[in-house]
Amino acid sequence: MNLFVCYPKCSTCQKAKRYLDEKGMEVQVRDIKSENPTVEELREWQRRSGLELKRFFNTSGLLYKEMNLKDRLPAMTDEEKLQLLASDGMLVKRPILVTDDRVLVGFREKEWNFI
Repeated sequence: MNLFVCYPKCSTCQKAKRYLDEKGMEVQVRDIKSENPTVEELREWQRRSGLELKRFFNTSGLLYKEMNLKDRLPAMTDEEKLQLLASDGMLVKRPILVTDDRVLVGFREKEWNFI
């Protein structure tokens, strides 16, 4: 089953969900705020996506800014970054789509065109 990790109040997540619905893709929806991704999930998703771990951070979020992560992240290890991401779902960029053969972070219709 495809996994769609989102924040239901996020307009980008809503747009992505409509896109998936229009394409007929069935997904299991998971609220990132009430069910944070685990360190193990994040590690696996990062590996499968081929993206830098930095791309998994919600850089436009209030919590990211309040924690001054722009300045702090460069000095952190990957393990510290994973622990931080797993501590609060609002730090994680969304939506995340996990399928059998790919992991997409953030909604860019061009990237999601495989559906």
